[in-house]
Amino acid sequence: MKKLLLTGVALGLGLAFSSAASAQIKIGVAGPVTGPNAAFGAQLKNGVEQAVADINAAGGVNGQKLELVVGDDVSDPKQGVSVANKFAAEGVKWVVGHFNSGVSIPASSVYEEAGIVMVSPASTNPQFTERGLWNTFRTCGRDDQQGLVAGSYLADKFKGKKVAVIHDKTPYGKGLADETQKTMNSKGLKEVVYEGINPGEKDYSALVSKLKQAGVDVVYFGGLHTEAGLIIRQMRDQGLNAPLMSGDGIVSAEFTSIAGPGAEGTLMTFSPDPRKNPNAKDVVEKFRAKNYEPEAYTLYSYAATQVLAEAAKQAGSNDAKKVADTIRAGKPFKTVIGDLSFDKKGDITRPDYVMYVWKKGADGKIDYSGNELGM
Repeated sequence: MKKLLLTGVALGLGLAFSSAASAQIKIGVAGPVTGPNAAFGAQLKNGVEQAVADINAAGGVNGQKLELVVGDDVSDPKQGVSVANKFAAEGVKWVVGHFNSGVSIPASSVYEEAGIVMVSPASTNPQFTERGLWNTFRTCGRDDQQGLVAGSYLADKFKGKKVAVIHDKTPYGKGLADETQKTMNSKGLKEVVYEGINPGEKDYSALVSKLKQAGVDVVYFGGLHTEAGLIIRQMRDQGLNAPLMSGDGIVSAEFTSIAGPGAEGTLMTFSPDPRKNPNAKDVVEKFRAKNYEPEAYTLYSYAATQVLAEAAKQAGSNDAKKVADTIRAGKPFKTVIGDLSFDKKGDITRPDYVMYVWKKGADGKIDYSGNELGM
């Protein structure tokens, strides 16, 4: 009987070890999978899905495979907190997301308490990494860097002209508009209109009338592609042909379908096109083979997954705090968007913004790809 009992214990231990060895590391991707910003949610989801598939095909991380869990925050801060709590309850330890700064900031507090490390591929508001949390990182730049590029360009190229500064009242949109305004003001260019709009509205005719009355030569907009597209379309409908300048919140092919032909000439700050990075060649081909164009934040999300996986390998542990400590140590990680190293706050150490203009190509489509401008 004793011998049988020992055999049973041994078998039980064997099963336990076997189960531990095959246990999966839960990684969450969170963003607006539905709603007006679903194009960006798709970029995050597709980027992480492909990275997880590629990492698992190469053997996983520290002997374990990654298991992807998807959370839809609909670009809403409350929903983002719900997603964060759901991830915590499900045992997720690593998160790529969220998209909107206004969602990432409150969600990060939930993740910190739950012992989850997060890398946002898209949240650019400085406050995301300025609060001293151990668990917050991003593979993109910051609005104070982006605003410096935008404000300097406006002060240089539109010197003596009438500039309007518009924002969507969100942490991202207002934060970016204010950083741009601060830079151009410091260089002697003062706006003639400063106005906030409500995201989700469809009628911006009152705003356009105000811009026309002020005789603006250029409109700076801090916000996302849906509102930017509607504002441009309504500006053109009312005969206002001033160009619009915006930031990385309009980097979606959907922008031109909303704005129409008036999108041509739009100025935009974004990173050097990640699709053209030699490190991304094989991954870009994989996406295109599936008839998916990996624009904007797709490769930033793939890179965020790579950083988490590589940091775990270097740490020899999948523990979120050890992974975070390894990322923050400053050693570069090889990713599809190039080598990335992080400072103590969790920001990337390289400058990451250039100016683009949306132009009509030989195929008749209006696009920003390949249209970087000299500063």
